[in-house]
Amino acid sequence: MAELDSVIHQPIRLKIMAALNACPDGEFIDFVALKAIVGATDGNLGAHLGTLETAGHVAIEKDFVGKKPRTRIQLTRQGRRGFAVYVEQLRSILDGTSP
Repeated sequence: MAELDSVIHQPIRLKIMAALNACPDGEFIDFVALKAIVGATDGNLGAHLGTLETAGHVAIEKDFVGKKPRTRIQLTRQGRRGFAVYVEQLRSILDGTSP
């Protein structure tokens, strides 16, 4: 069996990936909403998002709404595929079908 993706496997990053995977393809989640879902601090969430972005799993878009900055995050195609592979590997382990 292939190794589980260690970038995704970390608990907070796994929560981030699961939350983003629940969104339809191409949709973003606002940083503030994602922070509430994951239960992380601004700095902790930012650091984990940086790791996921470097790995190519997420895309981060920053803009302004009026004068207020806004950060939005979405899964990339690579991230969506990576998460699907990760979930399939976990299912194999749980079902006892992994080699």
